[in-house]
Amino acid sequence: MGEVRPIVHVGDPVLHHPCEPVTRFDGDLAALVEDMFASMYAAEGVGLAANQIGVALRVFVYDCSDADGQQHKGVLVNPELELPGIGERQLDADEEGCLSVPGQFAPLPRPDRATVHGFDAAGEPVTVEGTGLLARCLQHETDHLDGYLYIDRLPAKRRKQVLAAYEESTKADKAPL
Repeated sequence: MGEVRPIVHVGDPVLHHPCEPVTRFDGDLAALVEDMFASMYAAEGVGLAANQIGVALRVFVYDCSDADGQQHKGVLVNPELELPGIGERQLDADEEGCLSVPGQFAPLPRPDRATVHGFDAAGEPVTVEGTGLLARCLQHETDHLDGYLYIDRLPAKRRKQVLAAYEESTKADKAPL
């Protein structure tokens, strides 16, 4: 059982810069992964990148279903995303949200299939192929490690609307009783 760490929110610099590759597959990494799973479950998420808890390393965890409803759980270290070619791609325009922009959602077209090559927490090579929500999650979490939030992929006007709604919700949370 890992320790639940606070989720970092939009505007924190750790979310807006590429993360460093993991070079040591040791007990510290294993502990980080446990903390990430604990933090993701506590926040009721389906994926979490290390920088979302303030650690600028190329690691993410996930626990979500694919297009067939099959559940997938794992960790990817130093992931490399592979998407279908333009002519082979079908877009899924579902809504997307993020634990680092809580309470906000927006439609965001993404390829409906994705493959990620990387390593597990022990340093063993892994490849994860995803469809449906899993494909979206693999793309979303890899974006985090590259220093991007899903809102960075939205049209400028929609991005401003999402950020304004987020700011309004944080003001409401801090309003005196």
